[in-house]
Amino acid sequence: MTTRAGTAPSRELETFPNPSPGRDFVIRMRIPEFTCLCPKTGQPDFATLYLDYIPDERCVELKSLKLYVWSFRDVGAFHEAITNTILDDLVAATAPRFMRLTADFNVRGGIYTHVIVEHRARDWQAADPVSLPPAPGAS
Repeated sequence: MTTRAGTAPSRELETFPNPSPGRDFVIRMRIPEFTCLCPKTGQPDFATLYLDYIPDERCVELKSLKLYVWSFRDVGAFHEAITNTILDDLVAATAPRFMRLTADFNVRGGIYTHVIVEHRARDWQAADPVSLPPAPGAS
């Protein structure tokens, strides 16, 4: 599907060089318009995604991230599986020092679901023993 702007959903994640690879810093993104499909009913599931990461050599480019997220709107998957898939793809594209993805799904059947998945590079140690705060709304 192509939109008027000439863009389409895509699973290709583009990156760019980290402008400060010698420093640990946190990039936090709020992605409020995530949708996928319930694999049982085919009904849409809506979520806000919170991405926190400490880049190493590469950062994720925002437009490609938007198109990547958009590519899940017709995919049927359980919340846990889709959250882990997204984290795996982002880690493969960026090889971060640390990455946390929180998927805050809207209510389904009277139950709210928050799925939190993390990646830490094997050789990475935080410079300070301070942990990242939880994403807003993820309690």
